[in-house]
Amino acid sequence: MEPHLNYPPDADLRKLLRFEPDSGAIWLGERRMVLLHTAALSALRRDLITSVGTEHTRRLLTRMGYASGAHDAGFARKTRGNRSLEEMFLVGPQLHMLEGAARVTPLHLKMDAATGLYEGEFRWDDSWEAHAHRLAYGVVDEPACWILLGYASGYTSAFMGKLILFKEIKCGACGDDHCHIVGKPIDEWPDGEAYRPYFEDDSLLHKLDVLSQQVEALKTTLEPATSGGMLIGASPAFQHAHDLMQRAARTQVTVLLTGETGVGKERFARALHEHSDRASGPFVAVNCAALPAELIEAELFGVEKGAYTGAHAARAGRFERAEGGTLFLDEVGDLPLAAQAKLLRVLQEGEIERLGAEATRKVNVRMVTATNVDLEAAVAQGRFRRDLLYRLNVYPICIPPLRERSADIEPLARHLLARFMALHNKRLSGLGDRALQALMRHDWPGNVRELENLVERGVILAAQGGTVELEHLFPNQPGARQEGVDPHGRLARVLPAGENELCERIVSSGLSLEQLESRVLALAVERSGGNLSGAARLLGLTRPQLAYRLKRQQIDEESS
Repeated sequence: MEPHLNYPPDADLRKLLRFEPDSGAIWLGERRMVLLHTAALSALRRDLITSVGTEHTRRLLTRMGYASGAHDAGFARKTRGNRSLEEMFLVGPQLHMLEGAARVTPLHLKMDAATGLYEGEFRWDDSWEAHAHRLAYGVVDEPACWILLGYASGYTSAFMGKLILFKEIKCGACGDDHCHIVGKPIDEWPDGEAYRPYFEDDSLLHKLDVLSQQVEALKTTLEPATSGGMLIGASPAFQHAHDLMQRAARTQVTVLLTGETGVGKERFARALHEHSDRASGPFVAVNCAALPAELIEAELFGVEKGAYTGAHAARAGRFERAEGGTLFLDEVGDLPLAAQAKLLRVLQEGEIERLGAEATRKVNVRMVTATNVDLEAAVAQGRFRRDLLYRLNVYPICIPPLRERSADIEPLARHLLARFMALHNKRLSGLGDRALQALMRHDWPGNVRELENLVERGVILAAQGGTVELEHLFPNQPGARQEGVDPHGRLARVLPAGENELCERIVSSGLSLEQLESRVLALAVERSGGNLSGAARLLGLTRPQLAYRLKRQQIDEESS
């Protein structure tokens, strides 16, 4: 590429840089950005040089630039994936200018991904880094654009699939009127090996870290009960429930776990078992809602031979299988009344009676039950025995829903990411910033189980070596209106394709804003089958926001 050739239009790149004044975030594609004063970065350089010396500072800042360039290479492929290799590659210099690093002029560019050929020369004018270094130290003997060089090397290396080393042959910090950089594969530089530590990870330590994460994830997968399995969280609500569980584990008290579907009641039950003196015994889990009413007694209490047609042999029930351990009855509120009466006898007498048996059997079982329904309401409706409720509700533990423990979402998501990376043999760099923001803002109607499903889907959809992005977790999430930049650097509204036409049609329809909102809300609720959480996701709102708007609308209609 020769100097007289121009860059491709950068409108597609400016759309990547988006400002969200309401949320206080700036985005470049899926990565969150921050505007920093060059004076602050200059102060950081000076402090680092003073503290750890020039060589270590250069290494740190070069690696920082390298990581930034490698990330921008992903934007380039995503933004101009259908263009020529050179046009796609020139996203990097254009982004470098858009991000305020320097004015970049391509002088020479030859590249061939198939053969690994790369030759690149670029001119930098007004490099912020050269200017900052010269202000602090005057004219120096060695080039000082360490972050910018790291960026160029990281960006190009990600494109070419091998380490491309850029050097400055001119630098503003050395008294030149501009900076001039040259890049080619590191093994084509006579002294290339001396520069390798500036760019590459400490590979052995990195591999050990990856292997350690995989081992921990596999341990969680293969032994979910150990140390409470996936009981991860530091929020006050979670810690309160966890503390109650640990206190109960050291006793023989009957525990009732309550909470919404998917909050992790079985994991709490397993943790309680593992922390108790019955840990060496069996842990037997039964989902009462999944068993047909006519079979549930046989499953729980066992059957004698000939008790009914087809009972050709005696069979032990779940109580007997849990002997010396813990029996976990999930969805206990769905037990038929007949089974409730027998369960009450077990709690009172510590004995069971198989179907068709004439004698009772003593059992030594710790019982833990769970429900996501209001048992008091079930008692009032005649669907649940009050005396059984009193027996079960000796030690209740309410497990908070995920939306009430937002501080736990990110550590849970990262734990699940490591677990599913090991399970699906994927190596990923983590969760994208936009993806993490979406996880934090989601209202989680399905709680931890929903988070588990989303992260697993994200791991499966993300490319090997890439990042789990927003579209991998929420493929149908609507885009938000955001502020971008125009060619002159001014804030400008970024509208989805066709939105101007839609706005014209709305204005021409004569509908008031109140009427429009009413119809849109009604349509979203209808499309989601009356599920407010689903309707909120369609509209890009949280469930409380949607509920507030619906309530306000109802009040307005009643007062009119």
